[in-house]
Amino acid sequence: MTAEGVVGVLAGSVAGSIALVGWGLGSAIEGLAALIVIWRFTGARVHSESSERIAQRAVAVSFFLLAPYIAIEAIHALAAGERPATSLLGIAVTASSVVLMPMLGIAKRRLGERLGSGATAGEGTQNLLCAAQGGAVLVGLAANAAIGAWWLDGVVALGLAAVAVKEGRETWRGEGCCTDGCCG
Repeated sequence: MTAEGVVGVLAGSVAGSIALVGWGLGSAIEGLAALIVIWRFTGARVHSESSERIAQRAVAVSFFLLAPYIAIEAIHALAAGERPATSLLGIAVTASSVVLMPMLGIAKRRLGERLGSGATAGEGTQNLLCAAQGGAVLVGLAANAAIGAWWLDGVVALGLAAVAVKEGRETWRGEGCCTDGCCG
């Protein structure tokens, strides 16, 4: 996730793509969520219901961290008509995410179900979102490169922000995986 994030932010910054920068920064959020889950399952917290709730809420907050930045930057880029450059590196890194992240996310969601941990399952959901968001960013980057659909970058970025808010709310309320039977 670290390499994915660094490459995404660098490639997005060079190309002027807010969707790619936002997606890359999302990898840092995923890393934070992984640390939260590790914290949850160390020491006396292993069997603590209150630690589970704290971890679940912390994972939910991590969904919210980038949404305002991405939304504001996307609206600005669309209003100003900012056209991102083609990013072959961005296309490559998002394509790799589309392939690898679903496997990681499904494994974490299944583990969350076995452990009865919404925090672990929520972190797995972040990996699945990373893949879906990577797919959306990939479509935008490819459409910009192929037919000059520059505006898709801002539209995709706004979608990324909206999905992050939705998932954060569901995780906060404990409505994510393992509370609705979706892990299995």
